[in-house]
Amino acid sequence: MTKANAHGQSTDEEDKAAYEEFRTLVNMTAHQLDKWLATEESRAVGQKDGDAESVGHKSGRRIIELLGAKKSDLQPDDYAHMRKVAGYVKRHLAQRPHGDIEHTNWRYSLMNWGHDPLK
Repeated sequence: MTKANAHGQSTDEEDKAAYEEFRTLVNMTAHQLDKWLATEESRAVGQKDGDAESVGHKSGRRIIELLGAKKSDLQPDDYAHMRKVAGYVKRHLAQRPHGDIEHTNWRYSLMNWGHDPLK
């Protein structure tokens, strides 16, 4: 859990750690992720909160923006999304199914969040 300062914002040190963890866990390039998000498999997986687009698919579009952003331009909500992505990827990796994962919804969901477990 990220601690906030007295103003409810994370510290520079915490933002740096969130950035590094995000960059480690997101192992797809912006181009690879953009290409993946255009597939039927990508659109078919994930939780849809009353919307046609899943939470993970929306996150993937935001991840592409973050991958293309200059570190100096990142805002507090960008670091918050990086933390969300890292948390999701770590939780999902802990639920790895047995057997071949290449064509599984588990892998496809992770890929929506920028992580391909086969890399």
